[in-house]
Amino acid sequence: MSETAYFATGCFWGAERRFWNLPGVLRTSVGYMGGHKESPTYQEVCTGRTDHAEMVEVEFDPKLISYHRLLEEFWTMHDPTSLNRQGGDIGSQYRSAIYTTSEKQLHEALATRNIYNHLLVKNGFDEICTEIKSAEGMTYWPAEEYHQRYLEKNPKGYDCHSSTGIPYPAQVFIG
Repeated sequence: MSETAYFATGCFWGAERRFWNLPGVLRTSVGYMGGHKESPTYQEVCTGRTDHAEMVEVEFDPKLISYHRLLEEFWTMHDPTSLNRQGGDIGSQYRSAIYTTSEKQLHEALATRNIYNHLLVKNGFDEICTEIKSAEGMTYWPAEEYHQRYLEKNPKGYDCHSSTGIPYPAQVFIG
């Protein structure tokens, strides 16, 4: 049985590609989430007036890839200390966010944030400002078709991800 996860890391094109390349990810799509307007368009989201984030929906098989592994990718692929911007992309639609679909996801998202925040602050970065909350009551609005798997259709297309350069720390599990 598959699970769904929602991640916002700035421009959704590059983030979607990072997720679709992970073994165990069954499907990805890009869209808008966290705002107040029904069925927003890209042009409306870009105004900042709808309060939506550019979001990647990730369907994954938890037997093949853990939610924790998706979180490791999420934290590493962007700068979660940058409020409402990633590189040259500026606006609330480019915020860092995780919308969880279960209590377990919420717990893991908060725990990994605390681990990564400690590492980033220790290395001179500001505190993480990622919005983390339940997706309950939120609607995921798929983006227009030309945005779906955009970098597959346009391999040399724009891929703005402003990583901190510090990977999420590898965990060693002894069992």
